Amino acid sequence: MTTTEYTETDEIVIDVDTADDPLVVGSDVAVNRIGPENTRPRRAASFYILLPLIFLTVTLLGGMRIGSTDSAFIFLKPPLICLVFAAVLMILFFRARLIVLDGWFNERFSGLKHAANATVVLSVFAASTQLFNSLLPEKGLPFWVVGFCFLWTLWNNLFAEFDTKKLLRSLGALFGLAFVVKYLILANLTAPNSQGWIQRIFENPAKEAFTWVLDLSRYGAATGYLQFLAVILFLIGLLLTPHSTTSHQRD
Repeated sequence: MTTTEYTETDEIVIDVDTADDPLVVGSDVAVNRIGPENTRPRRAASFYILLPLIFLTVTLLGGMRIGSTDSAFIFLKPPLICLVFAAVLMILFFRARLIVLDGWFNERFSGLKHAANATVVLSVFAASTQLFNSLLPEKGLPFWVVGFCFLWTLWNNLFAEFDTKKLLRSLGALFGLAFVVKYLILANLTAPNSQGWIQRIFENPAKEAFTWVLDLSRYGAATGYLQFLAVILFLIGLLLTPHSTTSHQRD
């Protein structure tokens, strides 16, 4: 190993012949040769594993319901309108530069990286679809009212000026309000399904009337907890999603 002598007034110079050594120690100086390229595989692993895992978990939870009588797991496929909502939401992600298209799909990237990036984007789309499935009432008048509110909000946002932070705040408010409407307000209007219909009419006439008029679905209380977790995970996933895959960092 080649060393360089120096005095207190001289500049510290490290010879290039020390490139093979991970650590160069001279007097009070220690230079660590761990560069950005050494952390790149770790960032790539966390990006291509953690993000799809979060969004696929949201995809699973978004269609899951708990039965009110036997606590059985019920998985509901999303209605077609949820695919439309998710497609519009993806357009908003690109317009607000939450996802920069040129930073995810570029002619300089290899085919493997294109495939990996496409997998992440598809997981975001699937999670968006199932999140709308989670927050949209299953049938009846509430389905059309909440669905119209989603459509109106997303359509207006297409023509609004958004940056990433404003979009995330808007989505947080939209999904939070939809969760409160479905799992706190409408769920409390639903008569319990564990009783006979005659008993429900006498004990909870108002709830039974709302359930029949609004055609509300009956699910176990644990369903709300699962869907709350799905909303939180989705927003966390969006916060962790980088603008570009060239650096895996958000500006």
